[in-house]
Amino acid sequence: MSDPHEFLRDDPHLGPLVETHGELTIEPAEDFFARFVTSVIRQQVSMASAAATRERLFDAVEVTPEGVLEADDDLLRDAGLSRQKTRYVNEIAGAFAENDYSREFFAGMSDDDVRAELTSITGVGEWTADMQLLFALGREDVFPVGDLGIRKGMQTVFDEEMTRAEMRERAERWSPYRSYATLYLWREQD
Repeated sequence: MSDPHEFLRDDPHLGPLVETHGELTIEPAEDFFARFVTSVIRQQVSMASAAATRERLFDAVEVTPEGVLEADDDLLRDAGLSRQKTRYVNEIAGAFAENDYSREFFAGMSDDDVRAELTSITGVGEWTADMQLLFALGREDVFPVGDLGIRKGMQTVFDEEMTRAEMRERAERWSPYRSYATLYLWREQD
């Protein structure tokens, strides 16, 4: 395959973004579980609020499946997790402990199979699964149309509002590097 940056430079919409922002890279998080918890914290809150909650949580408990499962729910809530997110983080920790999830576990699976496995966990929707594909597993062809930043970036780049189906259709041109396109779209809407 070609270099993702060279590939996207040839696109009339993303080429200028590659020139403006340089060669953005996808680097899988060192700790798959901690990255997963961070994604849950970031669900439907501002980045500032998520960062504060993440810092309190990571200071309060050992952010491993075992550490979360051993922590009292009141401690998790005192760190800033809502009752619902406390449940979700516990469900994810249980799934990691039960299934021994790791990068290796998912290595041979298609993106769709990874999404199906992860969204079977209570509290994990498509957006959270896509964030794991992108940031924990480093997959190169993920396009999270459910992300507000992507919707804003697409609107900025194409100068029109689009449905999710229209966004997916437009993004086909960037396959097999839609994850890189995602990074550029996030940068463009900042």
